[in-house]
Amino acid sequence: MPLDPQHAGPRDPVAAVFSSVVPGSGQALRGRIPQAAIAFLISAALLGCTWLIERAHGGGAAVLFLMLLVLPWWAIQSYDAWLTAQSSEAGLGQTLKVIWVRAHDVRYLGALFLLTALMDLYIIVANPGYSLTVFCTKPAGLLGALAKAQSPTLHTLIGYGFLRLRRWSLLLYLAYAAFGLLNGTANYACFGYGRVRTVFLVTLIAFTAYVFWRRRCFTAPRAGYPGL
Repeated sequence: MPLDPQHAGPRDPVAAVFSSVVPGSGQALRGRIPQAAIAFLISAALLGCTWLIERAHGGGAAVLFLMLLVLPWWAIQSYDAWLTAQSSEAGLGQTLKVIWVRAHDVRYLGALFLLTALMDLYIIVANPGYSLTVFCTKPAGLLGALAKAQSPTLHTLIGYGFLRLRRWSLLLYLAYAAFGLLNGTANYACFGYGRVRTVFLVTLIAFTAYVFWRRRCFTAPRAGYPGL
């Protein structure tokens, strides 16, 4: 019988810890050797791609690849080890079903927002003279400080809301994305092509399309949603 994604079998936190350190080791610990080999090989291939991207396109592109592909996969295979089930149906396919049903993909995006909030805050503190470009201008004084402060503040709010799957965070993100798209387009028109500017716009559009596609995951405060 296929496993119900709502009740995917016994959990194994020890296996999850092992796989979070060495991909596939948690599965191997539970005797799931084929799944362990797959997890390890995919992880090694992704890390190899990250290295190649860093050599060819620089650290910024490598970090983007790491956050969008490597870290999600690392989390997926660790979660797969944690969801270890005593069933012939257990495996990566079943784990992906559980992730989809429980909206862990959206929660991962929330974690990324919290991470970027910390990165934004570090940039602001480490570079006091840094100015954010807003519609082709760099506000100074109080307006400049507020322009810089909105990024970590909104990223924190959106990240928290995504982790809790709150409907208000979806609306807040869509408003934030609309502002980001307008601002990015205006800056593109003023300053022309730039690799960072182009990557930001493309990533923002793709990110927003995915969030909108998964909009049904967001619930009212008391509606609840399946846990881990």
